[in-house]
Amino acid sequence: MNANYIKSGLAAVLIVAMSMSMFGCGDEKETSSQKNLDSATREQVAEIAVEDERLTGELENNKIIWMANWDINPDETGKNVPIELAIFQERYNGVIEYRKIDWTTRYDSLATAINSDEGVDFFPAGDMDAFPKGAIRGMFVPVDDYIDFNSDLWSGVKEANDKFVWNGNHYLIVNAVTGDSNAVIYNRTTVEEAGLTDPAELLEKGEWTWDAFEDMLVSFVDPDEGYYGIDGWWFEAGLSITCGTPYIGLEDGKLVNNLRSENVERVQNWMYELFTKDCVAIGVGDYGWEAKPTNIKEGKTLFYPCGLWALYSTPDQWQAEFGEDVFFVPMPKDPGADAHYIPCGLDAYVMVKGGQNPEGVAKFADCKRVTILNERAAELGLEQMYTDYGWTEEMVEMKAKMDEMALEHPIFDFYTGVTKDVTSILDSNENGIRSASKGTPWSESVAAIYTQIDAMLKEVNDNPVAGGDGDVSMN
Repeated sequence: MNANYIKSGLAAVLIVAMSMSMFGCGDEKETSSQKNLDSATREQVAEIAVEDERLTGELENNKIIWMANWDINPDETGKNVPIELAIFQERYNGVIEYRKIDWTTRYDSLATAINSDEGVDFFPAGDMDAFPKGAIRGMFVPVDDYIDFNSDLWSGVKEANDKFVWNGNHYLIVNAVTGDSNAVIYNRTTVEEAGLTDPAELLEKGEWTWDAFEDMLVSFVDPDEGYYGIDGWWFEAGLSITCGTPYIGLEDGKLVNNLRSENVERVQNWMYELFTKDCVAIGVGDYGWEAKPTNIKEGKTLFYPCGLWALYSTPDQWQAEFGEDVFFVPMPKDPGADAHYIPCGLDAYVMVKGGQNPEGVAKFADCKRVTILNERAAELGLEQMYTDYGWTEEMVEMKAKMDEMALEHPIFDFYTGVTKDVTSILDSNENGIRSASKGTPWSESVAAIYTQIDAMLKEVNDNPVAGGDGDVSMN
């Protein structure tokens, strides 16, 4: 991997790792553990802010209000001031005011804020559950008046942004497509001691496939001796997307039900096969029904598919769970797919109804794009990655490779972003996307839920935007 690629590819890594750490629940008043840029770095950022001609105009109102369960500003995770925030501060004298909310009730909190006219400006969209339901319910507003996706600054992600058009409008600001939303985390010592080939080596050779993944699991798993296969609550959706077809797609502005797709059937049948071979740790033998990430460190579990947010913290935190020899690779390739599809994440957010400063949000978004495109900014971000998170060069390069793979074949599943009922049905262990890995044949699940999901999607397609100017709700 050449140096120029690493510099350009790292930008998306750093946007997520430095500013969108899922560990961040800090309060803006809690400053004792917050870090600031050293004077030399701050000086370089100031130069970038002045010299990059893609940053234009000024802001009359320099404050934007961010509501989330994590802070863009420095917090207790030990992260530094993100480079894009520093550029926003230097170029526009920008300030981000943080409104902390609980993740589990975040949409209720946002609805209350909107109905109370609190002027919240923007909200995270990376969880893939904000769109299109936030547009349908009138919680979010189109961004087209503020972002020019054909400009030099945004053309590189225009294709990605065009995948989130609803009722003729762009509702998301996608700064970057990332490959870190669901990776296969493992411990290299465990793999070596089991006499298995490192998945990173298999990936390099083009041999990291479902077959290789399954072979390693079958070889390792022995519940009677306390050795287990796949742990965690996120692997089904991650493996599913590798077939190249989402459960719920979006085509020509309409939601599409793909539950009867041959591709979906293939991946679900494979996950059922993994269940029959005791490759799924949860519920097998004495494992129980709780995820045990420390088993990766202890060599008891082979794979822990999870978002790389699990490693976006100081080394003492992630090493306590996964060990010093932890590594990760993308989800394995479906041998029947036409490309190596992997779960795609988003560095993205939405503009909130009633926001007081959409221009400020757009300028901050411009700063994030400059962080990606400006080589000097990417270099500064690379220094932060090593300093704050203690990642090795090999880890950083793998993350950059995964981002490249995601951007090359961007694919998104909207099953969590339609309605609560659609999500509840499809996310269940009974007849949803997780049921095959828990022992229910996919044919039974499809027979039970297909017609119901079809009717729900039709209702949404026929009524793309809630009417009236009354109070909003996600219910």
